[in-house]
Amino acid sequence: MTSHDSDQLNWGPEQLRHALDAAGVAMWSWDVDTDVFVMDTQGYRFWGVTRNGSLSFEDLSAKIHPADRDRVRAAFSATRAVVGAYEIDFRILAGDEVRWISARGQGNDAGIRNRNMTGIFLDVTGRKHAEEGHELLAGEMSHRAKNLLAVASGLTQITSRSSS
Repeated sequence: MTSHDSDQLNWGPEQLRHALDAAGVAMWSWDVDTDVFVMDTQGYRFWGVTRNGSLSFEDLSAKIHPADRDRVRAAFSATRAVVGAYEIDFRILAGDEVRWISARGQGNDAGIRNRNMTGIFLDVTGRKHAEEGHELLAGEMSHRAKNLLAVASGLTQITSRSSS
């Protein structure tokens, strides 16, 4: 396949949807005037909400982990002043489950159409759990290394006292 052939691929809605689902990506649109938030099926699944009735940013904010809520609200309010792409990671409460979401979009009204901002939500729960595991392991390794150094230092002091 030449590079020219790849330009001729037919990226239909079905292929794009399959790729987004496989990547754990949800699309969203936010009407900045009416505060109506719309997502694809994957987005509603991520957040544990239904399509019944309208959904506002405040409705979604209630599902953001309390420790992240103010930071996320401030970031979403600031997105229209940010030039270029933005990304923020935060936790949401979907039922009994805590899920990590990365929200990505374009700021400074770039690409805005009919006063609708668009972007994606990416489920990064697996990555965050792996990072937490690595941090825990690194902390444990550091603690054990300090203990070994303390033992070695103690042995050195005892040996230096007993030798003439």
